[in-house]
Amino acid sequence: MVDQPNPLKMSPGVVSGDHLFITGMTGSAADGSMPADPKTQFQCAFDKLDAVLKAADLTFAGVVEMTSYHIDIKSHFDLFAQVRSQFVKEPYPAWTAIGVAELRRDGALVEISATARRKS
Repeated sequence: MVDQPNPLKMSPGVVSGDHLFITGMTGSAADGSMPADPKTQFQCAFDKLDAVLKAADLTFAGVVEMTSYHIDIKSHFDLFAQVRSQFVKEPYPAWTAIGVAELRRDGALVEISATARRKS
């Protein structure tokens, strides 16, 4: 494995006991660019969450809590919920959606963090 620079000094996810805490993911593409299309951003953000879950041998079925931060939440919430429904199934996790003025990544419309629990 090649060491990657980590200027923000953070992990995409941290296991603590029976839980995986996933860092907020924006909808940047694999090459780091930020898609202009909201649906593509939302899909990319959920794909990144999925990758962190898989790296910990988990799936979205283990997600117990999710928080999403939205730029202009009223204009794209329905589309976001539609994309979310492709990943999140019953029993649904707790979810808080928050409208914010800005996110760290220029052009980002959403950032999503989550907590997953390993089955015991």
